[in-house]
Amino acid sequence: MDRAHADLDLHRNLWSIVNERYMDEDADQQWESEDVRWGLFRLPEAELGLLGDVRGLDVAELGCGTAFLSAGLARAGARPIAVDLSRAQLDTARRCQRRHGLFFPLVEADVGDVPLRRGSFDLVVSEYGAAPWCDPAVWLAEAARLLRPRGRLVFLTHSVTLALCVPETGGVAGNSLLRSQRDIAPIAWPGGGVEHHPGHSAWIRLLRANGFQIDALHELFAPLGATARDLYDIVTGEWATRWPVEDVWVAHRAP
Repeated sequence: MDRAHADLDLHRNLWSIVNERYMDEDADQQWESEDVRWGLFRLPEAELGLLGDVRGLDVAELGCGTAFLSAGLARAGARPIAVDLSRAQLDTARRCQRRHGLFFPLVEADVGDVPLRRGSFDLVVSEYGAAPWCDPAVWLAEAARLLRPRGRLVFLTHSVTLALCVPETGGVAGNSLLRSQRDIAPIAWPGGGVEHHPGHSAWIRLLRANGFQIDALHELFAPLGATARDLYDIVTGEWATRWPVEDVWVAHRAP
């Protein structure tokens, strides 16, 4: 078995365990939100303005997890299709669809090999699901394939700063650089998954190589007094008010 397939199996098993322990309950809370919110600190789209008007847009969410982001997009008038590797998380998404009476297609697939037609989408989005967990050269090429000319890509991932400050054995980010930037693309966590955290210059190169023009990079901080959801124990609210905890890249496919 090659490294890519080994990572897929590792991540599929990891997210099955995480879903059982934490995310099944967390999903209900996130589906109850009437609007789109982003990241560890649930920052509202209404304040960030990352997506713009999505009414009538065909949207692919890559690495949807329990599909709460697609749910918010559907409420805003988009036509989402949500893709994830984890059958367990998609089962939770289906349960949430039935509970909330909000339905859209759920597709079990690797985000680097999506069984959807080329050039079918106006917008590709991902909140953590693709960027940390898949080889960026692979999933960015797939995002470009799925998009129509001038279609937009919006994705969120951990900031480079956060990746540098989390201990090598895991745990909560500290106030010192604990690893080399050369060692975070990728990171193999002990007993966990394999994450990819390219630096900003690498993201720019990869986006351009896959036919994207970059529109914006947003560095997200936590609001004063915020606390992270208990599900994620890698950062505190106090840390994330001082340094950017997440990066959001916005780009569009060249015509």
